[in-house]
Amino acid sequence: MLDFLKKKTQVILDTNFLLIPGKYGVDIFSEIHRILDEPHEIYILDKSLNELEHLITKLGKKKEGFNAKLGFIMAKQKGLKTLSSSSEHYVDDELLEQVQKNPRGIIVATEDKELKRKILAASGRIIELKQKSHLVLR
Repeated sequence: MLDFLKKKTQVILDTNFLLIPGKYGVDIFSEIHRILDEPHEIYILDKSLNELEHLITKLGKKKEGFNAKLGFIMAKQKGLKTLSSSSEHYVDDELLEQVQKNPRGIIVATEDKELKRKILAASGRIIELKQKSHLVLR
């Protein structure tokens, strides 16, 4: 089948994943493109953007606040597609639900250990940071 006819894999970034560039200086976007050899698009949940805004407001000029602001700016600059989420779910629950609906068509990029465990148990795929220097797909 021609590449442009294939349905693209959705890579959904968890909130904590957008903190990696500020914390470790890793370009998560070029790393995602490096490790994925399948057509893909990168997404973020609307709640993750809200969480980043909350962190920016709450942490202000602290290092963590800077990391959140950098993640928010990068999400906007990269033009990430935003997925609307259910109002009654937490971000982690929403991500897990998305994977359960389509385990091979969605990859979650996260640093949350419990969420990674649940996604892998649901036959899903994850992208995670290794050795604070590069990303891997599992």
